Amino acid sequence: MNSIPSPPAASQPKTEIKRIVIEAVAVVVLGATLAFAANAISPRGLTLTRNYFPGTTNPAVTAPVQPLIAGLKQKGLQWVDEKTALRLFRDPGFQQQMIVFIDARDDEQYRNGHIPGACEFNPYYPEKQLLAVLPICQAATNVIVYCEGGECEDSQFAAVMLRDAGIQNQKLSVLVGGIAEWMTNGWPVEIGDWNSGNVRQKSP
Repeated sequence: MNSIPSPPAASQPKTEIKRIVIEAVAVVVLGATLAFAANAISPRGLTLTRNYFPGTTNPAVTAPVQPLIAGLKQKGLQWVDEKTALRLFRDPGFQQQMIVFIDARDDEQYRNGHIPGACEFNPYYPEKQLLAVLPICQAATNVIVYCEGGECEDSQFAAVMLRDAGIQNQKLSVLVGGIAEWMTNGWPVEIGDWNSGNVRQKSP
């Protein structure tokens, strides 16, 4: 009787490698599925559509404005566009601190360029600046809060925090285009600390 020939020895390692690859892909897919599910139900989960590194793009140009405005309305906040913000910046009331701009970004972003005269208030570290900006906001008739713009929500967080601290809601507004759109238009930008005097400007 003829015996059945054994498969070539070289094919066995290939079969083993194929099995390992399939198992590895299955583990990755299962892990990713569980990770997305955990992120979705976690109160600390990441918003996957949010830009967590706003400095790398110009979100004020790419993000649609209407959803941002709708989100502000849901929080009971008012909004201004960049042309209204420029008009308020040029208003004599700005020099008298009746109109105040609040920059809701971090120290490095603020020093790299902010609206001239804007006060820094990082809502993630309110203990650093809240006591300083509250009296300024209380004395003002208009308080315009901004961050990077686009999908950045830090200006909303800061505005809500100021409102909760006693600033009247009717004088609080969020600049939807943020500093990104302000700079895109070539309007004045102050480098360094508050009232450093180092202002750069392109002709509007």
